[in-house]
Amino acid sequence: MNFDDYEQLPTTSVSTNMTAGAIAGVMEHCVMYPLDSVKTRMQSLSHMRVHDTIMTTYRDMIKTEGLLRPFRGMGAVVAGAGPAHAFYFGAYEYSKEFLGTLQIKNEINYVISATLATLIHDAISIPADVVKQRLQMYNSPYRSIVHCAKNVYRTEGIAAFYRSYSTQLVMNLPYSAIHFSTYEFFQSLLNNDNKYNPKAHMIAGAMAGAAAAALTTPLDVCKTLLNTQEDGAGKTKGLVSACRKIYHIAGFTGFFKGMQARVLYQMPATAICWSTYEFFKYMLSRTKKSIDSSVIDENKFTKELRYVLPVASSVSVSAEASLTTTAPPLSTTTSLPSSTTTTTTSSTPSCQTKQQRELPAMSGAGIYGAMSYNTMHSNDTAQFTHLRRN
Repeated sequence: MNFDDYEQLPTTSVSTNMTAGAIAGVMEHCVMYPLDSVKTRMQSLSHMRVHDTIMTTYRDMIKTEGLLRPFRGMGAVVAGAGPAHAFYFGAYEYSKEFLGTLQIKNEINYVISATLATLIHDAISIPADVVKQRLQMYNSPYRSIVHCAKNVYRTEGIAAFYRSYSTQLVMNLPYSAIHFSTYEFFQSLLNNDNKYNPKAHMIAGAMAGAAAAALTTPLDVCKTLLNTQEDGAGKTKGLVSACRKIYHIAGFTGFFKGMQARVLYQMPATAICWSTYEFFKYMLSRTKKSIDSSVIDENKFTKELRYVLPVASSVSVSAEASLTTTAPPLSTTTSLPSSTTTTTTSSTPSCQTKQQRELPAMSGAGIYGAMSYNTMHSNDTAQFTHLRRN
């Protein structure tokens, strides 16, 4: 793999960015999903008064609810993360390239692009996030993803899937701004040449995820309460209501419950996400470049391919010369304004060797046919040899 070709690749393809982003999103959430379940469990109201750690929470989940309990709800993530991350990275790359043509400063460009990408991403991902977190809660009454979605829709309506949308935007807008700005900052330090560098992508992604996750943890705690509605369906209706309830139950420290799990989840998750995204963007762009190059080379070969007829025999040249000598001379009468003298000139064309005539390019079948024709009728040249001797 030639990493030096990364700069010359056509990375502005929207389809390439969306495909790479979808794969990266699914990989990110699936690999680190058990830790995400631990984070959600630590942020629930039932654990606000208990000094649980990541290991104790994970051990209790397996001990009391089974080995596969930390993986419950992963199907909802796969269904939501794929399209959400496809539009997330596609919108970010497209917006960043477009704003770059307007000569906007990079820092402002990254923030605006991340904001637009977040608006699209959250609108797609939040219904799946609601189902996922309700399945992750302790003593969840839902049997499956479909059962959870149907039950929530029947009892609370479609608004239940978007109850935390404003809170998630308030959280994810600064999250994405911090995330992308930090990623681009470390990219400029570790990968200033903007080449495909897996190590730089992973380090920059991990640092970006850690910084963004730590600073937005309080809003994530509020979002969890709005999605799960642990205190009763419909009782917590907005960000202000969630903040008051969390502060009343656990105090100021309650807003930072699960921060360690969230940071430990986001660091490897974003490292996997960015490295996977850059890898598939590189491979897809490289494949597209190879296809485009082969098409260009084929067109160039077709344009340069020309065929000529063999040089005409001397007998045809002699025949044309005899015809021109017997033709009457051409007369040209020229009237001069200064005199009435009439000048008559005779022009006799001289015999010149005829130039080879160029034919247009032919397909493979045409080439084969022409070769076969010359081979099959090569004996016909004997009559021309006989004429020359006479």
